[in-house]
Amino acid sequence: MLTLLSPAKKLNEENQLLDNCSSPIFVEDAEKLISSLRKYNPKKLSKLMGISPVLADLNVNRYAEWDINHTKNVNPAVLTFNGEVYAGLDAISFSKKEKIYAQDNLRILSGLYALLKPYDLIHPYRLEMGTKLKDGRKNNLYEFWGDKIVNEINDIVSNQKETLLVNLASNEYFKSINKKKLAATVITPVFKDFNNGTYKTVMVYAKKARGMMASYIIKNKIEKVENLKGFDASGYCFNTEVSTDTELVFYRG
Repeated sequence: MLTLLSPAKKLNEENQLLDNCSSPIFVEDAEKLISSLRKYNPKKLSKLMGISPVLADLNVNRYAEWDINHTKNVNPAVLTFNGEVYAGLDAISFSKKEKIYAQDNLRILSGLYALLKPYDLIHPYRLEMGTKLKDGRKNNLYEFWGDKIVNEINDIVSNQKETLLVNLASNEYFKSINKKKLAATVITPVFKDFNNGTYKTVMVYAKKARGMMASYIIKNKIEKVENLKGFDASGYCFNTEVSTDTELVFYRG
């Protein structure tokens, strides 16, 4: 079973280097994207990404400092990303054995790096998968990465006991996977809160729940779909009536 997460826009840039970290598998491709991004001045980058001038300045500086050898200003991906998902994941609490399990069974989709192991060393960056960054004949990042992501995922799950992919990523990032070539059954947990008389997805809560589910999988070494249904963090409870074989719905409230 392989679990997928999206990255986060909010980053923690404090030094958090750990032992036994790894390097991103597609770092040479990332360097090509960085070369393209370095051609943008702050004004053009702001327009490309729809970000503020302050954020554009920050990221122009980040691209200038990016180093393919990852020798400075780098931290493990799972501790660099700092949004709601990663608050729920709480990777800082992982034991040594849990870190090893996460390294083998968790991946983070990325616009810049394609697919990251949790303890891959990365630079702080901003590059969402939906960005229409052109590189040669490629008009956007989906075209740039092509089948590299799905091929890598297939390789990983082929070496696991169960060919299952737990999708805890956003639609923007999960779209980067060519579903027609995916050699795994996709299981999608959905989290809904009682709000204004009905159960619906409240994104800020759902994001944190995705991280908590990923943590639950890692801490319990979950390998079967049935065992995912036992997730009950923060008051969520599996609802069998509205779930299907591949979409597991959890209600709260």
